[in-house]
Amino acid sequence: MSSEQVSPPQESKETELRRQLGEQIRALQSATEAVDAATADRLGINRTDLHCLDVLTQRESATPSQLGAALGLTTGSVTAMLDRLARLGYLTREPDPNDRRKSVVRATTAIRRGADDLYGPLAEEGAALLGRYSLPELELLLDFARRSREIQERQVRRLRDAE
Repeated sequence: MSSEQVSPPQESKETELRRQLGEQIRALQSATEAVDAATADRLGINRTDLHCLDVLTQRESATPSQLGAALGLTTGSVTAMLDRLARLGYLTREPDPNDRRKSVVRATTAIRRGADDLYGPLAEEGAALLGRYSLPELELLLDFARRSREIQERQVRRLRDAE
């Protein structure tokens, strides 16, 4: 019998890598949730309020109904959330110039700066990490992230439709 090491079959290695990737994705999701929880604590708000601010900082503005749809909240819950965030100075509500019956919600400059202060170091580390990858690897990562997001969005719709 030879003392040479026999490499494991390719399928076994692939299966192990898929398992490890699944574990790392779950760990990433937990770490992301922990960062968001710590950020919400620093701002003195809950996670739903933080999600609302995230939606608003990605857009110029939104109507309360758009926020409700994005967050999966009822009209009453959106109103209470917007009241809390406005009292803290994190957003403004103004009449919609095209339809005075509606309002337009915007994140304040202060909360946009605050988000930059809180998430800036994370974005910088992420950018440095991405700098390690080649163009084809970045394309692969982007494809994986996009498809993973689409799976999550389909699952949200599935779960909400089951209610």
